[in-house]
Amino acid sequence: MNTLITGASGFIGSHLVERLLADGHRVTALDFVVSDFMKAFRGEKKLKIHVLDLGEEKAINPAYFKNIDWVFHLAGYSDIVPSILRPAEYHRANVTVTVNVLEACRKAKIKKFIYAASSTCYGKNPSVPTPETSTIATQFPYALTKYLGELYALHYHQVYKLPVVSLRLFNVYGPRSRVSGDYGPVFSTFMAQKLNGKPYTVVGDGTQKRDFTYVSDVVSAMIAAAKSNVVGDVFNVGTGNPQSVNTLVALLGGGNVVHIPKRPGEPDATHADITKINKMLGWSPKVSFAQGVGEVLVHIDDWKSAPVLTPALIKQATKDWFRYLG
Repeated sequence: MNTLITGASGFIGSHLVERLLADGHRVTALDFVVSDFMKAFRGEKKLKIHVLDLGEEKAINPAYFKNIDWVFHLAGYSDIVPSILRPAEYHRANVTVTVNVLEACRKAKIKKFIYAASSTCYGKNPSVPTPETSTIATQFPYALTKYLGELYALHYHQVYKLPVVSLRLFNVYGPRSRVSGDYGPVFSTFMAQKLNGKPYTVVGDGTQKRDFTYVSDVVSAMIAAAKSNVVGDVFNVGTGNPQSVNTLVALLGGGNVVHIPKRPGEPDATHADITKINKMLGWSPKVSFAQGVGEVLVHIDDWKSAPVLTPALIKQATKDWFRYLG
């Protein structure tokens, strides 16, 4: 297939590039940067890399989308705290960019559009496990803008018959996950702390559970959605088997722990109901939590450049969280 990935240099995007090339597909990679990982693929004949700002409609060359079969839209900003501080930037990155890409897809008449949505749309008190029919409760600009992007994608299916599938991702982890910023995913934070011999900063008592989903399983879900005949629908992508933060610490080898205050608005558990995607797309996760953490540890050097967040830094970074939501 001729495929196109936005946000191709990102965490999930880079894994998707790797998988699609391994499967023999041609890949057009769009992003505003070229990561070191992507640079290593520059000699790949089936890969074309274009650097551009997708927020600028005029910067999107229609030729990039010509004769494209599958588009995977992963470009956007993540993390809750920064979105509270910079809501306008998040709207541009997660909504304006999505509309610009949808327009390019509509004009090019691509064959499938896969949108990377977020399970944060379910809010802090979803039913557990959480089906796709759960109430939407977007509490932060990040959650809101990702959900607006999903609504736009589904609207383009409704109005323009664009073949869209939206995947609501739960707590994705794995090698090459994000390492920058004052507030990041727990895996990046813990890996940097482990690498530097610092204590793990555990929010609350660590019994909160997250539906940690290994990145290769997420990539497989995206490809399954692209290959299917399903359009105009939404699916959860998780394991259906959430794990506690304390379990994560144990699998990382244990060590000193510093407990920091629980943040308002965070759910006690994220737990995907994956009945629908299993039934309609035939997808189920393959990587156990222990296997996934083991694979992450094999690639621990990926986090050499990660900021080492101390309890003081994390408390400082989340002060606006408490200000707005406490």
